Amino acid sequence: MISEYLEKAMLKAVYEKLEDGTYCGEIHDCPGTIAFAATISDCQKELKSVLEDWLMVGLRHDHELPVIDGIDLNQKKVAAYE
Repeated sequence: MISEYLEKAMLKAVYEKLEDGTYCGEIHDCPGTIAFAATISDCQKELKSVLEDWLMVGLRHDHELPVIDGIDLNQKKVAAYE
């Protein structure tokens, strides 16, 4: 499920060629995921790495993660019985 989440999130990436000829990539649904590289291919690879790290930190610290194409990786809270 994590692999599918990463794949679907990468499909939402947007890339921009900067004035100096390098590339910037971002995934707006995943705040803070941004990468820079000399080529679009390298930017895609770097952005995927950034996304993987972002996701692992989010899971580890129980951050609220965006639902991507119906994939919800958020832990469901179970009410404790008293």
